[in-house]
Amino acid sequence: MQDRIHKLASKLRLNKVQVTIILAGVYIFLQMAADIAAAKVIVIGKIVMDAGIIYSLTFTWRDLIHKQLGRKAARTAIILAGIINVIMVLYFMFVVKLPAESSWADLGGQKAFEFIFGIVPRIVIASIIAEIVSELIDTEVYHRWTKGIGKNKPQWSRVVVSNSISIPIDSVIFPLIAFFGTLPFSVLIIMMLSNILTKAIITALSFWMIYLVPEKPIYVED
Repeated sequence: MQDRIHKLASKLRLNKVQVTIILAGVYIFLQMAADIAAAKVIVIGKIVMDAGIIYSLTFTWRDLIHKQLGRKAARTAIILAGIINVIMVLYFMFVVKLPAESSWADLGGQKAFEFIFGIVPRIVIASIIAEIVSELIDTEVYHRWTKGIGKNKPQWSRVVVSNSISIPIDSVIFPLIAFFGTLPFSVLIIMMLSNILTKAIITALSFWMIYLVPEKPIYVED
């Protein structure tokens, strides 16, 4: 499969800058979409968690960046996503304060906007802290595994090993910062366990993505 993907990518004649933009762009999108969606708390059966489910894919996508562009690029993508999300929060805070058109406000638009984007700053701050801590750890575990004991192991083991450490860390940090004081502690515990379970399931369903990016560069040198 990797040889076929490499041949297809080679036909596209993408240079390293283009590949970097694509991989980093998707990673940043996943982060931003998850941060905004996380403002909603959902219930599925007995599972209680935030709606930023798409965030689970960032761990595997980070592995793809690491695999194709290296550890430094993965670290840069993580930090850049954090900076962009901070800017997003500041902009939302500014927009909330702008005067609303009266008919739109009368329909409940302003209150709805304030309710959603008023909570987003805390959500994003929690997400940034959890993201930077967990994904930098993920980066180091991935790097040490591929350079050490896991060097000759199947590629899927990289995802499983790094995610098994970073996901629990992220799933504990985020709910504590985002919802502590607004939800009962018993609910926070359920959220933590639910997040770990959900992200583990998504990892199990998406680990194969690591095979989408060949070991050889998919870009051509200028």
